[in-house]
Amino acid sequence: MPNSSSISEFLLLPLADTRQLQLLHFWLLLGIYLAALLGNGLISTAVACDQRLHTPMYLFLLNLALLDLGCISTTLPKAMANALWDTRAISYAGCAAQLFFFLFFLSAEYSLLTIMSYDRYVAICKPLHYGTLMDSRACATMAAAAWGSGVLNSLLHTASTFSLPLCQGNVVNQFFCEIPQILKLSCSESNLREAVFLIFTFSLAFGCFVFMVVSYVQIFLAVLRMPSEQGRQKAFSTCLPHLAVLTLLVISGFFAYLKPPSVSFPSMDLMVALLYSVLPPTLNPIIYSMRNRKVKDAVRKVITKCVSKAVNCPSFRIHIMQSSFFLNQALFC
Repeated sequence: MPNSSSISEFLLLPLADTRQLQLLHFWLLLGIYLAALLGNGLISTAVACDQRLHTPMYLFLLNLALLDLGCISTTLPKAMANALWDTRAISYAGCAAQLFFFLFFLSAEYSLLTIMSYDRYVAICKPLHYGTLMDSRACATMAAAAWGSGVLNSLLHTASTFSLPLCQGNVVNQFFCEIPQILKLSCSESNLREAVFLIFTFSLAFGCFVFMVVSYVQIFLAVLRMPSEQGRQKAFSTCLPHLAVLTLLVISGFFAYLKPPSVSFPSMDLMVALLYSVLPPTLNPIIYSMRNRKVKDAVRKVITKCVSKAVNCPSFRIHIMQSSFFLNQALFC
């Protein structure tokens, strides 16, 4: 039986068994990854460049987009490389780094969503105190706390997980390195410490979840008491996207880590992992831009500015003229 000192690499779960399906999965993942990069990149650029969006809600949205970029960039590039080159291997250090950064971005995102629910609660339930409770220093402190909590949580679990002796081989039944699959490789009597850490983390996560539920109950009660129909629509337009993002992340994440072992098998684990690691970073820009006119206007300005710069660029015009010349040659010769 191998132990952790003799393991130099892990074997990840392949996305498909045949070469044709592997290439198909590569192109599908590439499209999803490019869509996530484009969407989160546009929102980050729009919030950073538009002065009207320099408010606490949109600054938190900027942090969320950056965390989504980091989260999806931790898992998908390696999965795409494995599918393209028909390999399953990931080094021991690469697996540890992937686990660390994935937990970091995921934990920080969950903490940030908790802070965003508090921001909406203050904005709707205590609007007169919003400027005091959510000033620039308080927002910077809360954002830094979210990132810092991600670092501490990921460092704790990564060190604890990879300090365990691994006695069950090196095959990870997932397309990236995650805690439940690595714990299956450890000696059965040696993972008590990591189990305690997981229970502590889930207790904190459940506490944050209760806080968010209580916040939104008070938010909806306050919104329903608003006399103006326009005011209710505006309040719902700022709360519903955050609630949709939160629901998607919490349901898929809790099901991935809290489902009973009796319903755990590779294909289901793969689908659930895709749900909580790929879908939220990809759909978050769409969810936040659908019902928010300010975000849509800012993104439209960014796209228009980029297109106008590209059209006015001399090298771009030369390239278009050359392409038109060769197209005419091909059509009329």
